[in-house]
Amino acid sequence: MIASDIRSCPPTDPRPMPRWLLLALLLILALILMLPVLALLGSWLQLDEAARDVLHQMAQTVLPDYLQTTVWLCLSVALGVGLVGMLTASAVTLFDFPGRRVFEWALLLPLAMPAYVVAYAYTDFLQFSGPLQVGLRETFGLQGRVFPEIRNTAGAVWVFTFTLYPYVYLLARTALTERASQLMEAARLLGAPLLRRIREVALPLARPAVAAGMALALMETLADFGVASYFGIQTFTAGIYKAWLAMDNRSAAAQLATMLLALVTLLLWLEHRAQRRMRFASLRGQRAGSDEAQPARLKGARAGLAWLVCALPVLFGFVLPVLFMLRPLIGGWDELPWNMFLQWSRNSLWLAGLSAVLATALALLLAFSVRMRPGPVTRGVTQLTSLGYAVPGAVIVVGILLPVGWVQAVRPETSVGYWVTATALGIVWAYLVRFTAVALQSVQSGYSRVPVSLDDSARMLGTTGLGLALRVHGPLLRRSAMAAALLVFVDVMKELPATLVLRPFNSDTLAVVTYQLARDERLGEAALPALTLVLVGLLPVILLSRTLRQR
Repeated sequence: MIASDIRSCPPTDPRPMPRWLLLALLLILALILMLPVLALLGSWLQLDEAARDVLHQMAQTVLPDYLQTTVWLCLSVALGVGLVGMLTASAVTLFDFPGRRVFEWALLLPLAMPAYVVAYAYTDFLQFSGPLQVGLRETFGLQGRVFPEIRNTAGAVWVFTFTLYPYVYLLARTALTERASQLMEAARLLGAPLLRRIREVALPLARPAVAAGMALALMETLADFGVASYFGIQTFTAGIYKAWLAMDNRSAAAQLATMLLALVTLLLWLEHRAQRRMRFASLRGQRAGSDEAQPARLKGARAGLAWLVCALPVLFGFVLPVLFMLRPLIGGWDELPWNMFLQWSRNSLWLAGLSAVLATALALLLAFSVRMRPGPVTRGVTQLTSLGYAVPGAVIVVGILLPVGWVQAVRPETSVGYWVTATALGIVWAYLVRFTAVALQSVQSGYSRVPVSLDDSARMLGTTGLGLALRVHGPLLRRSAMAAALLVFVDVMKELPATLVLRPFNSDTLAVVTYQLARDERLGEAALPALTLVLVGLLPVILLSRTLRQR
């Protein structure tokens, strides 16, 4: 069918785009997307005496607290997501028990929950004036606080653990399914008991996947602003906003953003190293055999324990937060600001839709360039663009506003500040820097399933350049492009740090008003936009669940 479509197409211009022009366009695109990071690095070259004094004062005052809190938070979250993700992945992959098929997709549901929404939900239910403590005091006649305060570092660890463990669960489940099943069966045939097979075969093979998932979860933890700000935790991200917005100190914000970027770079290196080890383990596992081993059947107390291991993360990470938010929503239904909600939804949909279309278009352009001109420059530009998702929103904000300040200092009469901060240009730019990598990963996955021989056949029939992209690649990449646009759309809807600063005037989004209402302790009004974000977040979870079932 594709060959007949190609044959019926009129021949296009056989002369491809000049190589120098393509490389120039790619380099300009890379410069635009990497300018925030380059601006941060360039800020260290402009350190004057005043900036050095600020940096010295930070090192003596706030910087030790930021570093200590961030490191402690990361270590605790890494331990939590690693333990929960590995236990759940092992349970649904290595064992068979009642409800296993349901838990395979239900364990992904916390991915739909923004961490700051979970923080608001638990705070509203567990605080001193919340329904739990009020009910316990009235029922048992207790005095004072019954439940410990959740708005602290321990509470943040709880929130991040049960919202980010799906990163570890997903990668560990894939590793155990694709690599450990044959070797587990071989060990069983050699007489190894179940616990030994798990300890010496399954866990070592899944270790790189667990490390990669933990690195991804920690990147999300470092990028978070909503939970840290609402719980009053002194992390680098909260410090960046405090330095820029409260203290009006650009130098301090730039230095903190650079330090945060260095931590993220370290995590990104660890994640890439773990991914390389996963590929090696995959090749080694595929040689072990071709028949998939059957999971061990559990009965009685063991089946109940496995069911409990899988049920508790879903309960703490999705079910309870949704129920906690439904309570104030139903109780204040008549007082909800429906007119404002429609305006917030329009703003969110418009920004998310525009960013999704632009990010998908850029991803298609980059992937097509690598496909047509596979060289060090095109691959390097693509890899640089792929790093954007690891850059926290707070870092992107500082990296965008720094050059704006430099331009206005040199040319006060210029209107660049207006275009970046008072229109959608700045916020869409930040979205593209952060989420083009999401679209690029999906599009490249689609290109990997398109054989190169199809391009050669199209060229022989006179279809090259843009015609090849539109008539041959386009139909084959339609599903991948739609998935890319959906993922970017949902990520933009939930994005908070960059949106909070760079959104246009009178253009509050659902994420921003959820944060603002919760910060003002108006959790009943915040429940409506918060639950709307959860419903939107379910879309990629459904898509991911269908993809896993088709494997």
